[in-house]
Amino acid sequence: MIDKIVATPAAALADVPDGATVMIGGFGTAGLPHELTDALIEQGARGLVIVNNNAGNGEGGLAALIAAGRVRKVICSFPRQADSHHFDRAYRAGSIELELVPQGNLAERIRAAGAGIGGFYTPTGYGTDLAKGKETRQIDGRWHVLESPIRADYALIKAERGDRWGNLTYRMTARNFGPIMAMAAKVTVASVHEVVPLGQLDPEAIVTPGLFVQRVVPVPRSKTTAGGARSV
Repeated sequence: MIDKIVATPAAALADVPDGATVMIGGFGTAGLPHELTDALIEQGARGLVIVNNNAGNGEGGLAALIAAGRVRKVICSFPRQADSHHFDRAYRAGSIELELVPQGNLAERIRAAGAGIGGFYTPTGYGTDLAKGKETRQIDGRWHVLESPIRADYALIKAERGDRWGNLTYRMTARNFGPIMAMAAKVTVASVHEVVPLGQLDPEAIVTPGLFVQRVVPVPRSKTTAGGARSV
């Protein structure tokens, strides 16, 4: 019997090694899997490469992971904002690396990994520092930059409902990067607010099929954390 339900976030992340590349879903705090990032901090893995839209907000989630000194490198599109002080401090101290990627390129590089695409050409970034060292090519009279896929060892994502096979649905904008990150990782861990029996999810409403999910962790819906407000 296929049953991907794992009782706790700690159990789901117990095998994350030092140096792993970990994708973390979320757009700001919307769709950020707080319980999974908290468990990753407790688990203790170090030297992590984190792929996320930004570089953490406030005191919780990804920001707390950076503050704990567990992150070696961040690959993101929006590293600086009013409350990204933990990343700012680490970056200025030279203790964390940054790979800056335009948001559309970030999404497409992740999607390319999941789709098995070896790379793609895009005009975004041509003629800027972001294109340095990358292959360029003129296509239909316009210069393009060759971008490579971003793959991960683990993807930590947040869904709304799931079943024991790992089929997932999302809540509104909490969906964001979750579906493509699930496809691009060797091991996808999804937190869900509700586990439903097989067959209860409308097949037309399933966004992420269980094929791309290895572990499903039930978590209660929580509105706040020590670091500030959580999305629901």
